[in-house]
Amino acid sequence: MAGRNIGVAVDFSSCSKAALRWASTNLTRNGDQLILIHVNNSSQTEQGAMHLWEQSGSPLIPLVEFSDPHVTKTYGLSPDKETLEILAQLAKQRGVQVFAKIFYGDPTKKLCESVDLVPLSCLVIGSRGLSTLKRALMGSVSTYVVNHAACPVTVVKENM
Repeated sequence: MAGRNIGVAVDFSSCSKAALRWASTNLTRNGDQLILIHVNNSSQTEQGAMHLWEQSGSPLIPLVEFSDPHVTKTYGLSPDKETLEILAQLAKQRGVQVFAKIFYGDPTKKLCESVDLVPLSCLVIGSRGLSTLKRALMGSVSTYVVNHAACPVTVVKENM
């Protein structure tokens, strides 16, 4: 049986690391591919990379390359040590292949698009735990993705 493509939305915040830890513990199994989905908005990245991969996102970046600061700089990323350690442990102990894919634009729309473009079997996303008022004023990425993604979506609270 072929493994699944499990997406985890990451922005290297504490809530996205909680989602990554949850997915690695509760969802992944031997033979799966875990694909980190990161969205840079246009103000975070140089224009060349954004124009090159604006429509379909970057190619899949294997963990060994994602751990290389020179490679991640090309994509406008700086993954933290804790995230890289979680990923290395997951790959070693669970037999999961780890990749990253970078999209450029609005996180709500690009996370939903990633489901079909990768394609993903499911998507795990962290929640900042906004109050009802803040969520109504600012919007919630996780709420939008739950309602619009074409695959099952799991929302993980930071304090889990």
